[in-house]
Amino acid sequence: MEIAGYIGAVIIGLSLGLIGGGGSILTVPVMVYLFGISPVLATAYSLFIVGVSALFGAFKNIQKGLINYRVAIVFAIPSFIAVFLTRRYFVPWIPDVIFSSGDFVVSKSIGIMVLFAIIMLLAAWSMIRSGKTSIQNPTSEIKLNIPMIILEGILVGFVTGLVGAGGGFLIIPVLVLIVGLPMKHAVGTSLLIIAAKSLFGFVGDLGASQEIDWMFLGIFTALAVVGIWIGIYLSKYIAGAKLKTGFGWFVLIMAVYILTKELILT
Repeated sequence: MEIAGYIGAVIIGLSLGLIGGGGSILTVPVMVYLFGISPVLATAYSLFIVGVSALFGAFKNIQKGLINYRVAIVFAIPSFIAVFLTRRYFVPWIPDVIFSSGDFVVSKSIGIMVLFAIIMLLAAWSMIRSGKTSIQNPTSEIKLNIPMIILEGILVGFVTGLVGAGGGFLIIPVLVLIVGLPMKHAVGTSLLIIAAKSLFGFVGDLGASQEIDWMFLGIFTALAVVGIWIGIYLSKYIAGAKLKTGFGWFVLIMAVYILTKELILT
């Protein structure tokens, strides 16, 4: 199972390198089901892995001049605050038993995995849809609708802090449709935002009595980074739209599996 988990690390990075996202949505399931790590700790690990991986992707986009720093700052500040507060205070506040009725008990771990599966369903829908139809810019003018960007930043920060997902499927549509960024700039800016807020959220776990296995985390992250570089190389020869659609269906199947395992087979 551990060998399969480390192979999963490469696949996570491979996905990020090929389609610019999606791989982070697999990190928590790999941690929980292949390594037997608790969902709460798995979300903390995911923040670090997603943050470092996105940072490598952002660096490539910085070299290409595909990042709008002004938009990134406006979006990132409320996101930083939301993800940090969620990891430091909200997640520890969630009770060990969220709901119970007779023999049916929804624990904190089950609740986090079910919520994560719902996020996966949204991500799958987004990837399948964007793989079939490209998002068109309604205007070439950059519009900083600051209240809307702040609200979206808080929402994405909360989701990231709760389930450890990068949230790119929430960020990119806002940057394209509301802000008016070109698609390539939206992807690059999104990676920078994801990297910063994920790593900032991970800092919130360092002071929350989480025992971090740095050796394991370093090996897993290194393999994910290797996968990213392989994915970036292969992306020159493989159509990203078809990959995104196929990966979306894979994530959809994973989400259904998690819901079935946590709610029916438990």
